[in-house]
Amino acid sequence: MQEEQSKTSRKKEMQALQDMGEELVELSSSRLSELELPEKLMEAVLEAKKLTQFGAIRRQMQYIGKLMREIEVDEIRAKLALWDAQSKENAAELHQVERWRSRLLDEENAFEEFARSYPQADRTHIRNLVRSIQKDRDAGKPPKQFRALFRELRDIIRGDQKSGIV
Repeated sequence: MQEEQSKTSRKKEMQALQDMGEELVELSSSRLSELELPEKLMEAVLEAKKLTQFGAIRRQMQYIGKLMREIEVDEIRAKLALWDAQSKENAAELHQVERWRSRLLDEENAFEEFARSYPQADRTHIRNLVRSIQKDRDAGKPPKQFRALFRELRDIIRGDQKSGIV
């Protein structure tokens, strides 16, 4: 004998599916196609992307939630969780790169610490980039090499993370 769900728990489930539908609407077209959604659901998601009026969007999201109740959502939920984790990992990596760039530009001993942490780094190139940025900053000019330093640090840090060194 199966226990009947309370009205509150059913409402929570429906809201969770509608929230997942909102996540689907926010995805890019390439990510949406990776999910291989049923045709009706895909059409509803694409239609929701076009809408601009609040009431219409709300109704469309309710419709998407209704469609999602009719399908198995475990695969979709797993894929969205994977993408979210990857996104958070990328954000953390970019924050780490940004912290190193700021430290290299503002702290005296940061270069030696960076060189110890990342021995494979081209120290001369990084030192030249840092000096160029500092020179431009002192002269009141926009730093030309700011992005180049970021890219260089990102590549070095990514190389270390791929090799298992952190």
